[in-house]
Amino acid sequence: MENLLTAKELAAYLKLTETTIYKLVSHGDLPGFKISDSWRFEMDEILKLCQKRRRKQKIEKRPAQFWVSIRQRTPNQNPKD
Repeated sequence: MENLLTAKELAAYLKLTETTIYKLVSHGDLPGFKISDSWRFEMDEILKLCQKRRRKQKIEKRPAQFWVSIRQRTPNQNPKD
């Protein structure tokens, strides 16, 4: 837990408002914990979450038809336009 951030610092890093940070953490979308009345966030956990979401978005961007055509194609076939 070397690299802890406040909500304000995390908001600046992610280019979001503090209000958005509080909403995300209250809905369970950001990992964090409270010390008294203040939220703290581990930078390593935030970076892991960002990487995981980037990978997920790359996969989701491909249309379903793309995956169907990949499964149906044999090595000698070309994709149809």
